[in-house]
Amino acid sequence: MNNLIQNYKIILKELTNTCKYITTSKQIRLPKMSDLELVALNLTAEYMSINSELQLFRYISGTDLEGRIERSVYNKRKRKLF
Repeated sequence: MNNLIQNYKIILKELTNTCKYITTSKQIRLPKMSDLELVALNLTAEYMSINSELQLFRYISGTDLEGRIERSVYNKRKRKLF
């Protein structure tokens, strides 16, 4: 599980350096996780061959990412971005 967070932080750092212009889309509620962070999480899951959303959220449980996004919110925002 620790590898997920380490990989996420590395990918987020690289995305932040290369894609500074990407902003969070306007929503009624201010999201806890930006679009760039969501893309980094999705890329990390793909990189680590985590196939299912359920498996990803099992890895996330018990980490600092757990309280930042819920499964339904993740799924809706991911579909909107990709």
